Amino acid sequence: MRIVIDGFGGDNAPDEVLKGAALAVEGLGIEVSVTGDVKVLGERMKALGISDKGITLVNAEGVITTEDSPLSVAKQKSGSSMGVAFSMLAEGKADAAISAGSTAAIVVGGTTVTKKIKGVRKAALVPLMPCSGGKRYCVLDGGANLHCTPEMLQQFAIMGSCFMEATMGIKNPRVGLLNIGTEDEKGRELEHETKALLENTPINFLGYVEAREVPLGTVDVLVTDGFTGNVFLKACEGMGALMKDGLKTIFFSNLKTKIGALCVKKQLGEFTKQMDYKTIGGSPLLGAAKPVFKAHGASDAKAFFGAFRQAKLFVENNAIERMTEAIAKLRVGEAVEDV
Repeated sequence: MRIVIDGFGGDNAPDEVLKGAALAVEGLGIEVSVTGDVKVLGERMKALGISDKGITLVNAEGVITTEDSPLSVAKQKSGSSMGVAFSMLAEGKADAAISAGSTAAIVVGGTTVTKKIKGVRKAALVPLMPCSGGKRYCVLDGGANLHCTPEMLQQFAIMGSCFMEATMGIKNPRVGLLNIGTEDEKGRELEHETKALLENTPINFLGYVEAREVPLGTVDVLVTDGFTGNVFLKACEGMGALMKDGLKTIFFSNLKTKIGALCVKKQLGEFTKQMDYKTIGGSPLLGAAKPVFKAHGASDAKAFFGAFRQAKLFVENNAIERMTEAIAKLRVGEAVEDV
């Protein structure tokens, strides 16, 4: 299996990208292509002491920045590190693509260069979040589409179910629709119309779910529009940071609490690991016709390794094929091909 990665995407590129690629080659048994200025990449590999075993450098000119138009990845800057990575994926020269660059450009590139699954209206970014019991749930949409229709959310629910079953091994994933209450009359027209669709969709739909219930492990797939989903995710991240700071204050306030911290050091380490985005590494762009993954912009080698691991699982478990079949059976949106 070969996975291509944007060598200059992210805050810590190219060093952490290269180190993550080396870890993936050794730990996952895959081959990696790294796109970008090959002279710079080669110099950095030599300086970092990274072997070229299993790693191929592919030349590209320029980098997609957050100031660039997202459309430039498929047009003016198609020869950039991100653009070349997507072209390799589209041409079958790689089995999956990863970038920690501009989210908007990744969404555009993942749906225009590599195209979309037939019938899918919009692609969605799907972050995995921690919940009770050391488990994970996914959120669709995590921020790619601020304005959604009921039909789009129905497709998100189907793709999210396929993703959680294929890569996380969850049979018959539980799907919940985020709302301000569980009563039928609560919510907007979007939630009401979506609920009616999901009740007649071949998934394990539980109905409305409130935000406070989600971290407790009530669902495996949380469906909502991109605006609400992004607000939800950032609120969860903020609460996680608050809890971490609170625990530090408690356990290091005096000698007794420091002794207590030593007694639960292992458990605290496991909890912290569960909350760390680096253990997951990347979010797939569901709806793209080829496996595309968005890594966190601040990713280090460990996080990039996590993204490689996620991409490998995604490919091995035929996630794209499962989604394609599910969407085709539903026969939703086939006449609509939005960009």
